[in-house]
Amino acid sequence: MAAVTTGRADHRGPGPAAYPYWWDHVAPPAADEAPLPTAVDVLVVGAGYTGLCAALVTARAGRSTLVLDAEHSGFGCSTRNGGQISTSIKPDYDELCRRYGRERGYAVAREGHNALEWIQGFVADEAIDCDFAVVGRFHGAHSRSAFEQLTAGIGKRPEGLEIPCEVVSRSEQHRVLGTDAYHGGVIYPRHASLHPAKFHRGIHDRVCAAGGRVVGCCAVTGITRAPGGFVVTTARGMVKARDVVIASNGYTARVTPYLRRRVIPIGSYVIATEPLPAGVMDRIMPTDRIVSDTRKVVYYYRPSPDRTRIVFGGRVSASETDTRVSAPRLQAAMTALFPELAGTAVSHSWMGFVAYTFDTLAHTGVHDGMHYAMGYCGSGVSMAGYLGTRTGQKVLGLAEGRTGFDAIEMPTRPLYRGRPWFLPAAVAWYRWRDRLSA
Repeated sequence: MAAVTTGRADHRGPGPAAYPYWWDHVAPPAADEAPLPTAVDVLVVGAGYTGLCAALVTARAGRSTLVLDAEHSGFGCSTRNGGQISTSIKPDYDELCRRYGRERGYAVAREGHNALEWIQGFVADEAIDCDFAVVGRFHGAHSRSAFEQLTAGIGKRPEGLEIPCEVVSRSEQHRVLGTDAYHGGVIYPRHASLHPAKFHRGIHDRVCAAGGRVVGCCAVTGITRAPGGFVVTTARGMVKARDVVIASNGYTARVTPYLRRRVIPIGSYVIATEPLPAGVMDRIMPTDRIVSDTRKVVYYYRPSPDRTRIVFGGRVSASETDTRVSAPRLQAAMTALFPELAGTAVSHSWMGFVAYTFDTLAHTGVHDGMHYAMGYCGSGVSMAGYLGTRTGQKVLGLAEGRTGFDAIEMPTRPLYRGRPWFLPAAVAWYRWRDRLSA
């Protein structure tokens, strides 16, 4: 897999800065170099949205809480994503019902709505300044048949799972997006956006204010069961913990082999343009809506919160690659959608590992006594924090921690040990299908 950059110091030589655009506004938290405690009530592995939200719950309940990360707090996709928020569940309602029955299928589908409602309430209640806005999402159809499929199920969802939407034909598409590349699409007005790094820092600071401790650059190298809980071995010594939460998602390591076998780390690549003239932005993206499309190998993009740049992401290589290689490829894809952007410079190019699962569902539960939540399949901005909160509640033994995902087995495949050797072939297959249906 490609090396992942660690910060501004990684930008060497000409070309785009090799770190997330979001880091220009929010620097990584200051290092905590004090000795680790010898024992805590709760130890969380992973300082992204999931781990911090779990820690916030337990710290506010008076439990001594320590969050550890192999890199700085928020190093992974919590500050590398595009800041797009939807209802998060990839399988549709009918597919969920076929898999799990109508009652469980409904409960899982409902969790996508719960996560969207949760993040809006959480940002407001915590007064986190993260440019959160309910801007709506335009989901573009990359082919005529995709448009027909996209609009076929509108209005057929049961009570409680309704998704407000507006169908946009190809002939009226320019009022929502300045491109001829799509065959129409659907607007989902309740979907939202935020500044990922500001959101992360807001949670991080609140954990610390609640008495929790977040220690970055301190890898966990071993976890063993012990009387009364666990012994956690780290790069800076051993810590006893009554409860352990694994919140490593796309960065899940060998220290938890059961979970590593069940998540597929997939690189998602993103660029940010140099500032655009206001007239250009108003023509190609006349609103602040986030955008995605119906390709299996999807592109997602949006205006920056200040509407000066386009943040454009997607998968541009069958295997993992360097961000210097992905930048011109993403730029070419962006220009194919918006020819007016030909010649527009790219200021930042970065990537991060999202975690897919073999059933394309997020999962949360307990294995070998350890709580976990992960596998957001590229839709984790709301779901990660939501399931982190529920996990923290489960650690406390609270009924509010129950979710529709509980007791759903997290599948794996024979011969899979955490390195997705099959990914290049799968990406090539889906890209071929996208071209075939266009």
